[in-house]
Amino acid sequence: MTQPPPPADSGAPQRVPVVIVGAGPAGLTVGNILQAAGVDCLVLETETRKFIEQRPRAGVIEEWAVRGLEKRGLARNLLDRAELHTACEFRFDGERYRFSYGELTGSHHFVYPQPLLVTDLVREYAEVRGGRIVFGVRDVRLHDLDSDRPSVSYACPDTGERQVVRTEFVAGCDGARGVTRASLPPDRVRIARHDYGIGWLALLAEAPPSADCVLFGCHARGFAGQMPRSPEVTRYYLQCPPGDDPENWPHERVWAELRERLGASGAPPLTEGRLIEKRVLDMHDYVVEPMVHGRLFLAGDAAHLVAPIAAKGMNLALHDAFLLGDALVDRLTRGEGGGLAGYARACLRRVWDYQEFSQWLSEVYHGTAAGDPFRAGTTLARLRRLFTSPAAAAAFAEQYLGTAARY
Repeated sequence: MTQPPPPADSGAPQRVPVVIVGAGPAGLTVGNILQAAGVDCLVLETETRKFIEQRPRAGVIEEWAVRGLEKRGLARNLLDRAELHTACEFRFDGERYRFSYGELTGSHHFVYPQPLLVTDLVREYAEVRGGRIVFGVRDVRLHDLDSDRPSVSYACPDTGERQVVRTEFVAGCDGARGVTRASLPPDRVRIARHDYGIGWLALLAEAPPSADCVLFGCHARGFAGQMPRSPEVTRYYLQCPPGDDPENWPHERVWAELRERLGASGAPPLTEGRLIEKRVLDMHDYVVEPMVHGRLFLAGDAAHLVAPIAAKGMNLALHDAFLLGDALVDRLTRGEGGGLAGYARACLRRVWDYQEFSQWLSEVYHGTAAGDPFRAGTTLARLRRLFTSPAAAAAFAEQYLGTAARY
């Protein structure tokens, strides 16, 4: 994509060392790291503050990611309010199999919905650390990224006038459909994609969880999952055709399928409730290489998307943000550029590790519903091995918790 020429300035252009495009977990974490180090930055976000603080997203945060937030003073509410999970349960062949990964590893997951984390990060950035953020911006454009004088321009949400910000670095944290990824020259970027050929019906139910842990139902009718979010709200997933219409799934059909696919000997009945969200997610992944172009550094979904199969997306975004925030601080306060030079390489090692695990886990979840007796048989063999082989159990636990990727 050809970069647009810099517009005529509306008054004197602003100057700031770092412009961050996107106020999700990655962008806000980078902003907080910079503000804590005394590095001025500006966050630009197309949505309203209310929208980003209520947008339903992921809720599982790996322990290493929480410790990274804690180290940077960003985990106070999380540590006070998050639920700790030390086990999950697989249901297949009509039986229940509890997998206590906490006992195997001494580690656990934190369950803390992304809207709560974003709310915490916005408050810390804007109200505690005094960071600048503009919500509701329009028509964001990036200019001269391959020079040492890049800039970002946008239409002011109040006046509509084009504002120009001169900067040294741009952090692209605006997700899969954002302008920063679209600004990469097509002839200099490779986007590796993988489509699973399935969909998930993502549901939020006004109902307490039906078990004290995450449930994975591997069933001939399709995968089903339960992911607790709070004592009052539960996330459910149902495998469905890609591109399916949520309206094809009325209340009674949803709960009938969940009962069938999550049913197992001795399992208590599901606690049903009103469905407050229904949307279909098409399962696919992509990885953008390189994650860097000139003075633009991508992070989070702008650089890579991992399907929610293994609950890795927000964790990868935080990993990018820790590396990018620290590297920018090193460069702008001490003149040390090694972190920025090695940023993409360090990020991508974990990205590809998580992509591989997501692909492996997808076969575990979906193989029994493939309509292929051979795939169904090998899938059940994988599942049984988790509960008969200590080595297989330990390897799965490491990947599930993210402790295998020590980068």
